[in-house]
Amino acid sequence: MVAVDGELRPDVRHRMPGRGAYLHPDLACFELAERRKAFPRALRVPGPLDLGRVKAHLVE
Repeated sequence: MVAVDGELRPDVRHRMPGRGAYLHPDLACFELAERRKAFPRALRVPGPLDLGRVKAHLVE
C-alpha cells in the first residue's frame, strides 16, 4: 500500500512511487490496523487517510 494525495491505495504490483507498507491481505488485519491508526504512522503522512479503496480491494 502507498499513500497518494491523502488516499491509501493498494499497490498489487509493488511499482507505485513513494513510501510503502505491507498489510496481510485479510479484512481483520485491516480493521485492526485502522483501529490502531497505524496507516498514517507507517507511511509517515500527517493527518488521516481515506481507506475506502484498500478496504474495497480486500472485500473483493
